[in-house]
Amino acid sequence: MQAEMNAPEVTLNSLDTLWFQVGGTVCNLACTHCFVSCSPTNHTHEMISLAEVSRYLDEAARLGVREYYFTGGEPFLNPEMEAILEATLAVGPANVLTNGLLLDPGRCARLKALADASDYSLDLRVSMDGYDAASNDPIRGAGTFERILEGIRNLVGAGLNPVITVTEVCREAATDSGKAKFFELLRSMGIERPRLKVLPVFQIGAEAERGGAYESWQRLREGEVPEGGLDHLQCSGCRMVTDQGVWVCPILVNEPSGKMGESLADSLGAFPLDHPACWTCHVFGVSCRT
Repeated sequence: MQAEMNAPEVTLNSLDTLWFQVGGTVCNLACTHCFVSCSPTNHTHEMISLAEVSRYLDEAARLGVREYYFTGGEPFLNPEMEAILEATLAVGPANVLTNGLLLDPGRCARLKALADASDYSLDLRVSMDGYDAASNDPIRGAGTFERILEGIRNLVGAGLNPVITVTEVCREAATDSGKAKFFELLRSMGIERPRLKVLPVFQIGAEAERGGAYESWQRLREGEVPEGGLDHLQCSGCRMVTDQGVWVCPILVNEPSGKMGESLADSLGAFPLDHPACWTCHVFGVSCRT
């Protein structure tokens, strides 16, 4: 995609957050709203090895990165995921975005041990799309609601308090009544202080087929930049590593225009906000941080 002449540019103020597409686009689910269109057969991006992650961690330390996020696909399909977390927790806080299906008791116990051994925090973010099977399973697949709850219970049993991530494909998620239902569910599982994060839906990838693509007017124009600038956008402080190089953010990894180079040093320049997904980030104040 060619940048539009009147699209504003965002400056990278400082590289605070580094993401890794550690699971590639391979996932054990094929959610109908996935903006990266991850699935068991999608190999657009492959998994990243421990050796590759370690090289970027070294460069990130020199650039002052403060925290690290791991996503996919499903991160725990990567056979080196726990070793990757151990290496990361030696240098900074780590956050894993997972669908929860691979969180068996043994893995959760090992994750707790990694967290306890580090001076930095380990957060697990478990995705679901409803507070019951009727709302979740049409999006994530038959039977997934109960399997997600099992993973959450295993985390809680190991002494970890996950962040539950929900998108607004669950129409009640952002309402007071919807949040109350999620909190009630989590408290019923023994979580005294439940944590819930609600994100808007990006109308790209599988979601464009399910719910419709962006309209032509849903783009950022130069005159729409707020007086305070664009510091509210996560791309002003983050970059994403895949097996194919460094991208501007976790959202645009399937967009060729989103690639900024092979190293973190290559990605420190400004980026034109010419993709409709940039409009979503701007309008809804999207931040993928925990």
